[in-house]
Amino acid sequence: MNLQDEILQIGRQAREASRILARTPTKIKNDALAAIIQEIKKRWADLLQANAQDVEAGQSGGLESALLDRLALNDARIQSMLEGLQQIIALPDPVGEITNLNYRPSGIQVGRMRVPLGVVGIIYESRPSVTVDAAGLCLKSGNATILRGGSEAIRSNQLLEQCIQKGLTAAGLPKTVVQLIPTTDRAAVGELIKMSNYVDVIIPR
Repeated sequence: MNLQDEILQIGRQAREASRILARTPTKIKNDALAAIIQEIKKRWADLLQANAQDVEAGQSGGLESALLDRLALNDARIQSMLEGLQQIIALPDPVGEITNLNYRPSGIQVGRMRVPLGVVGIIYESRPSVTVDAAGLCLKSGNATILRGGSEAIRSNQLLEQCIQKGLTAAGLPKTVVQLIPTTDRAAVGELIKMSNYVDVIIPR
């Protein structure tokens, strides 16, 4: 499978998953977030090892010190990621919230209801914590996510994707609710931003 077909398949899977997630009750989304926390705890040592390999590769490749610092994980940073997920669980579910209710001259009451965007593509560098933060926030807001992290964090991000997807399936959701683009090829970004049929919004971070 070539790169274009691979990214298209990810997009199709995300679109299908987004339709399921949009109808998912708050409890199941929170259950998935809680399961992701448990999976990361189980893989804590593996995550530190994968991240150490990323940092070593970054040092060998001449990555500047500021980027190396953003890339590096330790116990405190992993704990902070988990606390962030707990905070997302505690947030009210925005899906279905109605605001700005008012009466029209005809007597009809109208307002604005929050609904999921659908599929969100997020492009970011260095920080593996963004993988967890972005996945958690998109999950809670009912959006499927396609993540394109920096090549320097590929091992860390792939392991985090495994934890996230295991948490999703444990809660009965498709693992394709959150997908990481598995290649470090920069051309993947170009393919991602062209998928207007499958990706509703792109967020560069």
